Amino acid sequence: MQEVKIYEYAVIRLVPKVEREEFFNIGLVMFSKKAKYIRAEFHLCPDKFALMHSKLDYEDVQHNLDNFKAVANGEKSGGEIALLDIPERFRWLTAVRSSVVQTSRPHPGKTVDLDATFERLFEELVR
Repeated sequence: MQEVKIYEYAVIRLVPKVEREEFFNIGLVMFSKKAKYIRAEFHLCPDKFALMHSKLDYEDVQHNLDNFKAVANGEKSGGEIALLDIPERFRWLTAVRSSVVQTSRPHPGKTVDLDATFERLFEELVR
């Protein structure tokens, strides 16, 4: 019998005009403390991005998302925050902020397969 793992996830959002608080989902970050698991993935569609009528630069946003993923993965390129342990990195990534890349509040769940659950949530909430 496979062990049930408790996890938390947050939807990553692009907020083109922060003052309007409008957003669309572009990614997902998920972690499990006991499993020492963290994963972040994005899907930033260039065609959808072009429909925003925003002054945002696609390459700048993509660079921010790459940094987000570097922090999640604990890569040195993510800076000092990336060197924290997994729960601290997840809390930092999901902290409330006023920027063009934001996350939803974290949501809990239980699963026996973290990657399969991540893929299902990503398809349901992002694609």
